[in-house]
Amino acid sequence: MTQEDIDASKAPLIEHLIELRQRLIWSIGAVLVMFVVCFYFASDIYNILTVPYLKAAPNPDAVKMIFTAPQEWFFTQLKLALFGALFLAFPVIASQVYMFVAPGLYKEERGAFLPFLVATPILFLIGACLVYFLVMPMAMSFFLSMEQVGGEGKVAIEHLAKVSEYLGLIMVLIFAFGLVFQLPVVLTLLGRAGLATSEGLKQKRKYAIVAAFTAAAILTPPDPISQIGLALPTLLLYEVSILSVRLVERKRAEREAEREAGEAA
Repeated sequence: MTQEDIDASKAPLIEHLIELRQRLIWSIGAVLVMFVVCFYFASDIYNILTVPYLKAAPNPDAVKMIFTAPQEWFFTQLKLALFGALFLAFPVIASQVYMFVAPGLYKEERGAFLPFLVATPILFLIGACLVYFLVMPMAMSFFLSMEQVGGEGKVAIEHLAKVSEYLGLIMVLIFAFGLVFQLPVVLTLLGRAGLATSEGLKQKRKYAIVAAFTAAAILTPPDPISQIGLALPTLLLYEVSILSVRLVERKRAEREAEREAGEAA
């Protein structure tokens, strides 16, 4: 594509704004539709989210949750519906973003941008599955181990969860892990832009270790299982990012070598 082709394809500002509005309408519409669907199945979704809690409980049949305000369960369902809607509508949102920016990209750039849009929800889902199947059951086992059976000279200490607090805990963990699992995408994009190098990432590994545990302490509840469960995958993803950036650099070097060979010929 030549500069003349790019100039010829430029649309007036008003056309860009109209297209942006259309893309936003489709994205918001997808979120609203998914919100209604998720709200209808909110109780079922919540029951699915409580499975890690039930696995950790000594007596799953005796587990119960409470809400202490008349509107608490309703607002919990609204939060849950929005949580599910954003997740389910992401493919539509991502496709609208891609269709908006794609006309302004070179063919090579469009081909490079699309895999990142595909990788983003997949990595988020992997992070969410790690929370659901491993971190959350371990964390709940840790919390529930602090219960105390009453007896002579001892008071009974029993955990009685609130529906809103449990949802808040598992949502925070899912979002924290999902966002951290975007690290390879972010660093690879920086590598493609020339803002990060594999050698530079290797040299900053010790700072990455400190940053990983600091982020885990901020993003997760104050228990060692959740924090270690987030920090260790973060460090693994950092190493994967180094390999990904190195691959980008290798492909860039190959393209430059081919270009120089073509010019020399």
